[in-house]
Amino acid sequence: MWSSFFTAINALFATPSPKYEAKYPINDLAVTPQMGWNNWNAFACSVNEHLLLSTAEKLAAVGLRDIGYQYIVLDDCWSLGRDEMGNLRYDPAKFPHGMKYVADQLHSMGFLFGMYSDAGSYTCARYAGSLGYEEQDAKTFASWDVDYLKYDNCFNEGLSGSPKITAERFRAMKHALKSTGRSILYAMCNWGEDYPWKWAHTIANSWRMSGDIYDSFDRPDPHCPCTGEEGYDCSYAGSHCSVMNILNKAAYVVHTSMPGAWNDLDMLEVGNGGMDYEEYKTHFSMWAALKSPLLMGNDVNTIDAKAISILSNPAVIAINQDPAGMPVNRMWRYYVNDTDVYGQGEIQMWSGALSGGDQVVILLNAGNSARMMNATLEEIFRHETGIAPEIKEDWDIYDLWANRMDEATAQTILDGTGVAPAGVYYNVTELSFKDGLAAGSPVLLGKLVGSVEAGGVIEREVPRHGVAMLRLRRSKTRLRAASAHQVPLGL
Repeated sequence: MWSSFFTAINALFATPSPKYEAKYPINDLAVTPQMGWNNWNAFACSVNEHLLLSTAEKLAAVGLRDIGYQYIVLDDCWSLGRDEMGNLRYDPAKFPHGMKYVADQLHSMGFLFGMYSDAGSYTCARYAGSLGYEEQDAKTFASWDVDYLKYDNCFNEGLSGSPKITAERFRAMKHALKSTGRSILYAMCNWGEDYPWKWAHTIANSWRMSGDIYDSFDRPDPHCPCTGEEGYDCSYAGSHCSVMNILNKAAYVVHTSMPGAWNDLDMLEVGNGGMDYEEYKTHFSMWAALKSPLLMGNDVNTIDAKAISILSNPAVIAINQDPAGMPVNRMWRYYVNDTDVYGQGEIQMWSGALSGGDQVVILLNAGNSARMMNATLEEIFRHETGIAPEIKEDWDIYDLWANRMDEATAQTILDGTGVAPAGVYYNVTELSFKDGLAAGSPVLLGKLVGSVEAGGVIEREVPRHGVAMLRLRRSKTRLRAASAHQVPLGL
């Protein structure tokens, strides 16, 4: 039921009727998932004016701003409490020129400014929260020319435990932000508490659907008690959640995302050192395909060539920014015999519709060794009822990682001695992803690596903890008369 409902909603937003203008749930922001950088994962409370501005300069210099990472989001620990009038104060030792100055500097560089607060009496680091001060704090943020608010969930005075109670608490800030008259993206961070994917669409532009991410591919941790093994019904999502933990929980709720309102799987860990290259590629691929906001959480002033190669891949980002706004769905999941120190491995196949009739397919190998994986067109295009007509068509296959920037080129960009070739880089300030996709821009499609005939099978070797991420595009419009046949899955 939910799947059919949200498919219909997404179809409405993707193709508005000529008579009525499509309306997004709360505002006209985050029509595609927001992209940017947040300081918390790499710096926690070690924040100041210089960090934000130097990060922005680096993002611009290496091309990450122009490929879409536009928000610079300041997280916790910036405050010095409230003044005698109850207004929030920034710490002048950390921000000597003030928050309005930071916003002005970021805007002059082509970025947008993100701020942090909490829907509780205190923030998670025990600074002043906004509970009971929503209107006053929203006016303060607007006066600082803030463009984005990350709104956390600590010290909430027990105002949780049911969707109604939690929704009312977060809705207060929604109304406060709207009353300022300033356009401010609203990112709820309530860790999936009280099922925000069921009610947050009319409150926020995004909502955290799980506990805080940890820089690990699949390590279990007692701080993250829910696993998503038998559905996702968790009263405490916790923290130190691995990529696979979050992914396996997201599988049950991603269909509730829509343009303007997204499930947020938490910030990206790419470049922070806890995972290897293939694991970071998997992390980035899945966050992009599930239409999670893409907020980098690394130190970009020490970023390496491998991280740049991942974070700047236009063919993968184009999946995240696809105007249809349809997340992938997990079509199957199997356990495999090879295990690592953290237990039994698994393999999965995800598939989802893209604008223009394309399809994205992901073969994910969370096992402990490389393996051949395959998926039939019948599995890829499985519909709720009947046989999908796409099974009777031929498809070209594009590898979305095959044309990524090579590390040697990435290093020259980091060194300031080179620029990315046109064939591996995309500048969204020159042509939006929507227009680039409509025009069939080759850099957004990946590398053509083959085709699959009607009723056929796609097969790829997938590295340990890696993915094969593919875009399917119709190679022939003629429907075949032959019925699609089922090909057994080989593990």
